[in-house]
Amino acid sequence: MIYQKGPVHIYYEEAGSGFPLLLIAGGGLNSTIAGLTRGDPFNPIAEFKGEYRCIAADLRNANGGQSSGPLEIERPWDSYTDDQLGVLDHLGIDKFMVMGFCIGGPFIWNLLKRAPNRVVAAVLAQPSGSRPEMRDLFYENNIKGWGPELVKSRPDVTMETVEKFLTRMYRTNPDFVFTVTRDFVRNCRTPVLILPDDIPAHPYAVAMEAAMLAPNSEVSIFPWKEPKERIPLAVRQIRSFLRAHRPA
Repeated sequence: MIYQKGPVHIYYEEAGSGFPLLLIAGGGLNSTIAGLTRGDPFNPIAEFKGEYRCIAADLRNANGGQSSGPLEIERPWDSYTDDQLGVLDHLGIDKFMVMGFCIGGPFIWNLLKRAPNRVVAAVLAQPSGSRPEMRDLFYENNIKGWGPELVKSRPDVTMETVEKFLTRMYRTNPDFVFTVTRDFVRNCRTPVLILPDDIPAHPYAVAMEAAMLAPNSEVSIFPWKEPKERIPLAVRQIRSFLRAHRPA
């Protein structure tokens, strides 16, 4: 299905029924629905469509996805949040829960900032964050792994535009979770469940700092993906968390 607003076209899919659950795939700026269904570390659509109305979309301008729109240099994070809220508005959804992987972490904090009364509960799995010793990691990953492919398929986009976009996105506030401050997290009353990871792009320290700051947070066991036998335990915790906060 396509949600359209001006020059923005967002491809989204729905599965299941029940209370709305927005799902955000990992993969950085190449986040697509396919990233959820690959089952790495698990397939949230398959796991939760029996109980929830699962909604997922290809990120605007993700290579390999079907969504497109302008690169909004002055408001990169907010442009993506516009798309996520726009799809929900298009579907007539007010309140919802959200689960995001990787880049889904910063996106979720931005949703909590932009739509605090709409997000009922949030699950941040292997969330992205900024390491003090690797501040340019995301800029470098995307200038190589996202920008060149996008420019090939979009004559209207140059590498200069990509560079400005990524500079604003990842180098302007290159700390913590990119989209919000520690003060915001400290005052955020929304229930959050955090499942930390520990690779360069998903720093354990940042995930745990957010969990310690957020007043209504829970944390999974760690590591939860290794050995593989632990993943069902993490999924069970997510299911319990969502049920506990789902409106009657």
